[in-house]
Amino acid sequence: MTPGCSSACQHENLNIALDHLHGVGPRMLPKLQKLGLNTIEDALYHLPVRYEDRRQFKKINRLTDNQQEVFLGTVLASGEAVTSRSRRRIYEVIVGDESGKISLKWFRYRKPWLQKRFPVGQQAIFIGEVKRFSAIREIHHPDSELIRSDQDINQLLTSDPLLFGRILPVYSLTEGLTQKQARKIWYQLIQEYARFAMTFIPPEVQQKYRLLPTTEALRLVHWPDDTLDLKDLNGGHDRARHSLVFDEFFYLELGLALKRAGVQLEEGIAFKFEHKFTIPLNKMLPFRLTEAQRRVLGEIKHDMMAPQPMHRLLQGDVGSGKTLVALMAALIAIENQAQVAVVAPTEILAEQHYQTFRSWLDKLGLKTGLLQGNMSVVAKRSLLEDIANGDIDLIVGTHAVLQEGVEFHTLGLGIVDEQHRFGVRQRSLLKHKGANPDILVMTATPIPRTLSMTLYGDLSVSIIDQLPPGRKPITTELFRSSHRHQAYQRIRQELEQGRQAYIVYPLVEESEKSDLQAATVAAETFTTEIFPDFKIGLLHGRMKTAEKDQVMNEFRLGKVQLLVSTTVIEVGVDVPNATVMMIEHADRFGLSQLHQLRGRVGRGAEKSYCLLIPSEHYSDDARRRLHVMVETEDGFRIAEADLDIRGPGDFLGTRQAGLPDLRVANLLKDQRILEQARQEAFAYVDKTNQLRTTDAEPVKRELIRRWGGRLELAAIG
Repeated sequence: MTPGCSSACQHENLNIALDHLHGVGPRMLPKLQKLGLNTIEDALYHLPVRYEDRRQFKKINRLTDNQQEVFLGTVLASGEAVTSRSRRRIYEVIVGDESGKISLKWFRYRKPWLQKRFPVGQQAIFIGEVKRFSAIREIHHPDSELIRSDQDINQLLTSDPLLFGRILPVYSLTEGLTQKQARKIWYQLIQEYARFAMTFIPPEVQQKYRLLPTTEALRLVHWPDDTLDLKDLNGGHDRARHSLVFDEFFYLELGLALKRAGVQLEEGIAFKFEHKFTIPLNKMLPFRLTEAQRRVLGEIKHDMMAPQPMHRLLQGDVGSGKTLVALMAALIAIENQAQVAVVAPTEILAEQHYQTFRSWLDKLGLKTGLLQGNMSVVAKRSLLEDIANGDIDLIVGTHAVLQEGVEFHTLGLGIVDEQHRFGVRQRSLLKHKGANPDILVMTATPIPRTLSMTLYGDLSVSIIDQLPPGRKPITTELFRSSHRHQAYQRIRQELEQGRQAYIVYPLVEESEKSDLQAATVAAETFTTEIFPDFKIGLLHGRMKTAEKDQVMNEFRLGKVQLLVSTTVIEVGVDVPNATVMMIEHADRFGLSQLHQLRGRVGRGAEKSYCLLIPSEHYSDDARRRLHVMVETEDGFRIAEADLDIRGPGDFLGTRQAGLPDLRVANLLKDQRILEQARQEAFAYVDKTNQLRTTDAEPVKRELIRRWGGRLELAAIG
């Protein structure tokens, strides 16, 4: 800590605006703000994306393919050229040294600038990724530093520490910001402000994991010294980054540990079991529960019997029988004279849940209600009165259930479906509708273990890892856009055997700016040209609820054989006779969304198919997604691949989940560090009686600063 400066004063120094830095004026500030950087602290934690070794230059014949390389070369030829394949104009510079030659290419360029910069005979240092096409090696849009004719190379290496003679950081940039400018800014930033970054990790934890003080870690991660290994730096395995990642995870897990401790301190409802409704329901079921369903139900029962509120996440792949487990849990609450609220992300899924729950509850003499946004004032008032009086045993709805004015007589259990569409705040709202009711969160999106530990660290996790007997694997096939007639043939074969099909589109109607074929236009084409002998229905998000219900009911009853739809059928729709799904523009969907869509078929005893038709041109990431879909049906493998392709930030936004942002840590790469930090954080909460001891004060203050208003805890005083 800086002498004479309190921790609050230290943080004030980090909280000042970036334009306090020399060189960050009115023109530079907006560029940094585009990167999400507003304060000194934001910039300190904007780490390099990789590193370049500029301590020496490689010979051209020693350059490695697919690697970022730094080398010295002399311009041998320079000028415009036309590519033979696409007839596209490019600017090409051939550079060489005594060991060989390499081609540098620009596809977007200002010709006069390049001509002036790279005349024949000009010596320069070039930086870029080496690509190989057959025997030819080339670099596209390289960075370069020109060398004057009077400059000595050895002197050059020691002349400017921001350019040469050391391992240099490479930052992610925005338009108008160069690496040279960025390095100048971050060099000054570290010199002036790194000393204000404090370490609050308990000393015994620091020693155990050899963690560097935050100030030193920030210095080394931005400006590595010569003792560090370039491979470790670029792999993110250096001690400095490890220390910053551990620090970030420790405070994340500390908050989650306190949330869980807060739940454990609260008094909930200790439910008793007389099996008044669960045994009769079991007798009515046309099948036996799977071993996995029984195991998970046992875990839920154990939680519901405890005097603390249950906070449990129920994970299960599409079609694994989560809803039935939730129904059993609901009946336990109801036999204890408590009410149940089921919250779904969409009107169509809420309606589906309502029909499912009501079909069983009616037989047991229990009352079910559906709260919809478009109800008449009179119907809504009557339903709200029934809920408040306790006349409704189970109420189903969207977020409308969480709004003011919905009062329960005795809410005992809240069931939230498709949690990835809801945040922690929604869970909290549901919790406050009763006296600490039990909460069961269900998701059909398999979440990799690391991510569920982070996003649902305050929840216990149950996994239904077994599909009901009789479910057959779904064959997934990829068709080129020009071969879609083959997919149509597969659909026709299924329809002619009395089965049903879905065709899914990403958009509702044609947009002038889009080349997507609209579902509405497609439905007409199928009706008049491709499948004129079958009844075709259309379902999209802009239809009124009554219209959607009518189309879905006709499809369920088999009156509609082919349903052309947008992604409103992604979750919850259950038609066992539907055996084929064709997804148009499949490249435009995320992996988890494709997996959810595919789960709408394969719900009966017949063999099912998922046919993927991507756009004519699509990205490498989309190609990877589609190949994963063809290769596996395992939801957890798909989730891991999704996390790998999209990165943790996009996979499940931590901001949405009500957690502090991760600025340094990577949930995929840093799993081992996360587990260590989690173990230490949970142990520290126990050891310090929920951070109530004197030595835990600095840790508690830092926790509150990082989590802000997101810690609604009984356990933190």
